[in-house]
Formats: sequence, C-alpha cells, structure tokens
Amino acid sequence: KDPEVLQINVGLYCNQACGHCHVESSPLRKEMMDSKTAARSLQLLKKTPSITTLDITGGAPELNDSFRYLVQMARQIRPDLDIIDRCNLTVLQEPGQEDLVQFLKANKVHIIASLPCYSSDNVDTQRGNGVFERSISALLALNEAGYGQELPLDLVYNPLGAFLPPPQASLETKYKEVLDENFGILFNSLFTMTNMPIKRFADFLHRRDELKEYLDLLVRNFNPETTLNLMCLNTVSIGHDGQIFDCDFNQQLGYTIGGGIHEGGVSVFDIDSYDELSKYGIRTDNHCYGCTAGMGSS
Repeated sequence: KDPEVLQINVGLYCNQACGHCHVESSPLRKEMMDSKTAARSLQLLKKTPSITTLDITGGAPELNDSFRYLVQMARQIRPDLDIIDRCNLTVLQEPGQEDLVQFLKANKVHIIASLPCYSSDNVDTQRGNGVFERSISALLALNEAGYGQELPLDLVYNPLGAFLPPPQASLETKYKEVLDENFGILFNSLFTMTNMPIKRFADFLHRRDELKEYLDLLVRNFNPETTLNLMCLNTVSIGHDGQIFDCDFNQQLGYTIGGGIHEGGVSVFDIDSYDELSKYGIRTDNHCYGCTAGMGSS
C-alpha cells in the first residue's frame, strides 16, 4: 500500500516507567530526536502526498524539544493532516507543560491517551502510584478544552497480564459508563491493544515463566482477517535518530528497513520521499502475532 501514516518516535524519555512498555521508556532515558532529523522527517512528509496522518509517539513525546516544532510545522504543511499525540495524560501536569492543553487545542491535535483501566487500583499497578488520579485530572482538563466533543479524544486499553484484551465495543461501552458516571468524563473511542511480547513486557513474562505460554496464546488466536489492516502495510515508522522501520515494534527490536538488526538500514537522510520505501519487503518475526491475535492490535 502507499504510505498513509507517518509515525515518529521522538525519543524514549518519559515521566513514567510502565510495566507493559514495549519501548522501555522511563525518566532515565536520554534518547531524543534532534531538530535536524525532525526537519528532514517533515520535508519527506511534504513530498509524500499519500500520507494523511502524523502519529507522534515516545516516550512522552510532549517532553521532547522537537514535539511542538513537529506539530506546528506539520499543521502548516498540511492543514487537513490528522496529527496524533500519543499522550500518557500525566504529562499535562509536568512542570513547564502548563500551556500544553491549549497548545494541543490551538493546533487541532488528535489525542490518543493511555488509560489501561477505569479503576484506580489497576492503573496504579501498571503505571505507578497516583497515576490514575492524575490521569483523571488530565482528562477533565481536556474535556474542559473541548476534547471528547469538538476535538477528538480517544483512549487506549492494555491488559494487565498475559491475556488478550476483551472485545473492544463492549469494553468501550463500560469505559464510557464508568468514566461519565464517576467523573463526568467524555471521550470518543476506546482502542484495545494487545501487549507485545518484547522489551519490558517480555521481561515481565520471563520472570513469571509465562513468555512461552503467552506466545502460544497469540499463535492459537491468530485471526487471518486482521492481516488486511496491519499497521506495517501503510505506516512508516521513524526512530529518534532518523532510522526507518516497518512499525514501532520493529523499531524497538532494531529490525531496520534495508539493513540488519541494529545495523545499516535506511534513514530519512537516504531518501527523497517515503514512497521510495515500497521496494523493501516487510520484516516479520514471532512478535507479529501480537497484531494478528483476536481482533488485532493495529
């Protein structure tokens, strides 16, 4: 397929260290995209008209120096572009981010926020003490700014352990009921995401001697219908250093396009348009069953 989604991982620094994180982000990580790489990524976006979505992720992408530059310049380049911020919600309360909600609103940024459950115990278990309360405060601030109504606000659910997420539609209904009844919070859609057996989550499973069992679960639940809409078919994934990958998961494993594992490969400085990547095949491995199990995770 032609590239339609440009996903840029601006760095691994994050104000949280979640147990399921497939990129192993934390406050200790220092990797960040520099301005030269950010500018080049946008130049290629301008030269690739088939791209309709810019998906900015991390880490906590808002804490990267290039985040606001990427958002503002992308909005100028493509006024109708769907610009997504993969937000952990608690970043809205970080020092120096007091104007973040208004910045996102002014640039019509689509927020996809992680909220792995509607109960405080489950969220704090996965993401740290006090995260649920801070997340609720952030959602209320976003609602007040018009998110979940005039501007899109979607939530993401991740399972807490070695099991698949429940059906998305029924869980979305439950989320909406509980969040509205308990806090008056509104949002648009809920996305259920299968945890990938890589990086920090793989370590979690290994310590519990559940890694093989989880991989078997993914294989047993392979759904061929999901292969028609996998993210790797229409997404270009850019690392903080400008390296290009088929998806964010391959990026974290170092599975480069046109190179080896953690070596070689194509970067944003090697091409003149993202269209040039169509000549390369998609690199697959066992973790790909995470996107094809059950109802899929792309």
